[in-house]
Amino acid sequence: MLDKFRIAKQPEVDLLTRMADAGTLPPPLEGPRPSFLDALTAPGLTVIAEYKRASPSKGDIALNLEPEDVARAYAEAGAGAISVLTETEYFKGDIAFLERMTAAGLPLLRKDFLVHPLQVRQTAATPASALLLIARMFPDAAALAAMKELADAYGLDSVVEIFDENDLDMAKEINSTIIQVNNRDLDRLTTDLAISERLASRKDSGETWISASGMEAPEHLARMRSLGFDAVLVGTSLMRGGDPGRALATLTSEV
Repeated sequence: MLDKFRIAKQPEVDLLTRMADAGTLPPPLEGPRPSFLDALTAPGLTVIAEYKRASPSKGDIALNLEPEDVARAYAEAGAGAISVLTETEYFKGDIAFLERMTAAGLPLLRKDFLVHPLQVRQTAATPASALLLIARMFPDAAALAAMKELADAYGLDSVVEIFDENDLDMAKEINSTIIQVNNRDLDRLTTDLAISERLASRKDSGETWISASGMEAPEHLARMRSLGFDAVLVGTSLMRGGDPGRALATLTSEV
């Protein structure tokens, strides 16, 4: 699955390479960004609400919901941050969505398949406060660390995503501050919260942990909070009903 996404991103990397050679890459955004890490470490369980129009496993989810409207609804319903899917081919996202969601005032996470330093530079030219780095998309810890260090240099928080113990070993080797446990089986495209339950015991002091995928009911959020997670990322269950703000309010009503 991840190889498929890597192949889909190659045209973007090629375009960014040509732009870099021609000196036409947009400059990094100047000025402060809202802190993504601060949002995750606020009291209580932070909900990162996701703007997700489609996915390989669910197909089209909510193509009619505009970024600005969803961002406003999430902010009003108490989201601490917003995850924005920018991958175009499989998730029908767009990097321009980041700019369109800034009015809500929440920190934005660029969620995409980033494997090249120029994609970090591209993200730095947007209002994103953080970017996603999927550990197993890199050949070794050194390659992952290089991307994280570049993000640090641009003032971007890195969310290092893991699926199992080997991924977690890599994340810890590079001293990741924010670790996201994805509860999805990449082969079967199913979710199982037992993945977060299994890995939670390895959370160390100074680390901020997110549980992602499969969050569909208040009891799921309560369970992650009891395990020591600082935040959860919720996407499909908020978007699919056509009223993301109400869905978020309902999901968090008992947490």
